[in-house]
Amino acid sequence: VQLEESGGGLVQPGGSLRVSCAASGIIFSMYTVGWYRQASGKERELVAQISRYRSTNYADSVKGRFTISRDNAKSTVYLQMNSLKPEDTAVYSCNAVNWIADKEYEYWGQGTQVTVSS
Repeated sequence: VQLEESGGGLVQPGGSLRVSCAASGIIFSMYTVGWYRQASGKERELVAQISRYRSTNYADSVKGRFTISRDNAKSTVYLQMNSLKPEDTAVYSCNAVNWIADKEYEYWGQGTQVTVSS
């Protein structure tokens, strides 16, 4: 199983960025997928998540600015980030989780750095 993130980088405050995560080795459409982030010296936190039924949830800090979406045909999940703030600076990691017969299957990507700075 592989989750490979791309699209991170340096962006100015107020700017936009889209990160992507391509999955392989799983039946992507069956999984809840999401993005977590971890800033330096802080705990990892959930940013956004989208279920197999396309229901979504977001951290309060990103509501109205970030949008998560998925393309099951491409086994890819996206996070569109608008109106970026310096406090959004973190390593963003992709997560995929599913429960089969009461057993949890969870996978993580390596992460991609997003830096918001002027």
